Amino acid sequence: MAVKSMTGFARDDGAIGRYNWYWEIRTVNGRGRDIRMRLPSGYDKLEAEARTLVAKNIIRGNCNLTLKVDRITGNQEIRINENGLKQVARAIRKAEMFVDASEPSMDGILALRGVLEVIEPEHSPLELEELEKALLASLITVIGKVVQARTDEGQHLFEAISSHIDQIEENLAVIENSKARSVEAIQARLNEQVQKLLDSDTGLSQERLHQEAVLLASKADLEEEVVRLKAHIVSARELLVIEGSVGRKFDFLTQEFNREANTICSKSTAIDVTNAGLELKTVIDQMKEQAQNIE
Repeated sequence: MAVKSMTGFARDDGAIGRYNWYWEIRTVNGRGRDIRMRLPSGYDKLEAEARTLVAKNIIRGNCNLTLKVDRITGNQEIRINENGLKQVARAIRKAEMFVDASEPSMDGILALRGVLEVIEPEHSPLELEELEKALLASLITVIGKVVQARTDEGQHLFEAISSHIDQIEENLAVIENSKARSVEAIQARLNEQVQKLLDSDTGLSQERLHQEAVLLASKADLEEEVVRLKAHIVSARELLVIEGSVGRKFDFLTQEFNREANTICSKSTAIDVTNAGLELKTVIDQMKEQAQNIE
């Protein structure tokens, strides 16, 4: 089984030093390949390599990739913003000229925004380099997970489409073995239709009558449609086991299936053939819906 789905989801969490993170990747079906990324500020330089890694593993489908990085707080330094504190002190003295109130407490002053500053330790170049390597390794892991998820979903598609192909083959057998397709039955219908032309007194010439008879005979014969459907069945089963992206080919093939089923329904003059043709159309539509999820 080689067919893969375009639908998948995966997540990978990691941590190193003062950092923890997670990657999330979600893929859905699409006509081509569309990769969209959401990276936190400061991590934009990862985008080019991340996009390349995704493109190597996901041939078709819409892909949304998200990175969330958190820095674990620790060894923080708390400093007084002297300029900010001086401005607050001046504002207090000025306010005392207009308002008769008790002096503010120190904890109240320190609680004012901008008076105290929390200083995070600086990043070291080595720390950032190690973080980047760890993030890329985690990205490779999450891509592997989503590829596996798409492969697992592909197994369900394989089973569903294989069942549809079997149903198509069963209905095609009904059409192929219908008594209405026997030489005697076709000849009887042809004789009846030609006789109606003769009885209509339309003054048809022998040449025109021959042309009408040939046309009636071609409409009564479903051999070409049956042969083409058999060939399509073989092609569909081959596509299900071919490595690589086969979604577009399968989508085109379902259109060819549908074309032959429509022709059979339009030509049919027998109830069993018509019913089998309608069932063919139903199953083909179901198969097409499943095939639209193939990578």
